[in-house]
Amino acid sequence: MRKILVSNSITLDGVFEGPVHLPFEKFKHAGWTEPYASQEQMEYLSKGISGDGTLLLGRVTYQYFEAAWTPQTGPVADFMNNAAKYVVSTTLKKADWHNSTLLIGDGVEAVRKLKQQPGGDIAILGSGTLMRSLMDHDLIDEYSLLVYPLVLGAGKRLLGDQHKTALKLKESRAFSSGVVLSTYEPDRK
Repeated sequence: MRKILVSNSITLDGVFEGPVHLPFEKFKHAGWTEPYASQEQMEYLSKGISGDGTLLLGRVTYQYFEAAWTPQTGPVADFMNNAAKYVVSTTLKKADWHNSTLLIGDGVEAVRKLKQQPGGDIAILGSGTLMRSLMDHDLIDEYSLLVYPLVLGAGKRLLGDQHKTALKLKESRAFSSGVVLSTYEPDRK
């Protein structure tokens, strides 16, 4: 069975909105990850994108990423533009970005079926609403969070007012920038 892996950057107060500054970004604190960039983090992120990954995205993140990555080149852009992308949306009519598949109907059930198909693990980037919905149905197998030593005081929070979910620490690693990678698995006792 394929695993669903969440990978997100968040602040100490849980904000995940606008981690990088892009020309069309409207969030007033956009780009908050940029001052903390380090070679160690780039190596970690490069390892994460070096496989033949599959992405699972909600509509908002899908449209944001499509606009951001389509005109770019380089290793990260090449990965994003060529990765298999599954999009969960009730409003999108088509998914035109290269290698994209629109999941029609009940998103939770579509993801449940996707997990049963052969293939590698599936990563969720951004997509807070989708992540919380899948979390409610115990469909997420791992959470990798890059926690930045920063409090923004405003912005969309990754977990919002999520119900109680028990997790167990799988890995923790501090980077010289002060960013801490914490990877958790659901504590399914």
